[in-house]
Amino acid sequence: MAHEVTILTEAELRGLVKLDLPAVEVVERAFSALASGTVVMPPILSMAIPQANGEVDVKTAYIPGFDGFAIKVSPGFFDNPKIGLPSLNGLMILFSARTGLVEAMLLDNGYLTDVRTAAAGAVAARHLAPSRVETATVIGTGIQARLQIEAAHLVRPFSRVLVWGRDMAKARACAADLTERLKITAEAVSDPAQAVAQSQLVVTTTPAEDPVVRAEWLHPGLHITAMGSDQAGKNEIEAAALVAADLYVCDRVSQCELLGELRSAMAAGVWRGGTPPELGEIVAGRQTGRTSDDQVTICDLTGTGAQDTAIATFAMKAARKTGAGSTILT
Repeated sequence: MAHEVTILTEAELRGLVKLDLPAVEVVERAFSALASGTVVMPPILSMAIPQANGEVDVKTAYIPGFDGFAIKVSPGFFDNPKIGLPSLNGLMILFSARTGLVEAMLLDNGYLTDVRTAAAGAVAARHLAPSRVETATVIGTGIQARLQIEAAHLVRPFSRVLVWGRDMAKARACAADLTERLKITAEAVSDPAQAVAQSQLVVTTTPAEDPVVRAEWLHPGLHITAMGSDQAGKNEIEAAALVAADLYVCDRVSQCELLGELRSAMAAGVWRGGTPPELGEIVAGRQTGRTSDDQVTICDLTGTGAQDTAIATFAMKAARKTGAGSTILT
């Protein structure tokens, strides 16, 4: 019996899925589901290929109530730019949660990952940032620097953005893009400590192996979302800052212990806080989030398979409504 599989290209997916509140809300729903204990989400499969300066990550999750589940494959081959190819690509395969049959191949080259990662930052800001944010800082100058600020602005409409990066020219370009996208003041700065001091919301988006945010920079009324540390060896937030914060939250504790900021704090021997709450538990009301605008909060995002299933099923629903994509018979 023939079975139809939908093929969606990156260009088609960019037309179907935007970084907007509906995308944030479907990712928020995935976090809430994680807190229920009914989600099946195995550890990340990660394979390094040192001979090619490459790595491959595989993430997946089954979420009760979602029509499908996704398996995402994300290769990163970091010498590719030398031969005119992008360093990152990848795809998601969407399976029926009822029959296990392949329903769609989402050839997104990482676009859906970019959207769901930024949407997770918005979920963190919605539940953990102070109620009023006037100035936000982003540390980093790449795609996620832009998208994380764009996503946070959906839920905390600040009027000013400060951008810091190791390369001032890239920081200026990022600030110019954010000014154009959000129609607010965005400027590159040379001192990250001063930027943090002026901000109520800070997002770190770097592949740093040494901290880019120091514990002594923390101040009342600050929220930090750290999303760059997703591999052992990466570290954006000084370990002492996790201890000094009023509330430290993980997207998934088991992942943050291996890949996130918690790993670094545990390795340094400074983490004594027991098991931190997860973002989904706060979204679902099972744990207490920020209780006053004066608190200091930190959220550690390593990226979860639940987010991938959420954004893939969201994309497929949009494709069905519009008739986008092509089909093959298997």
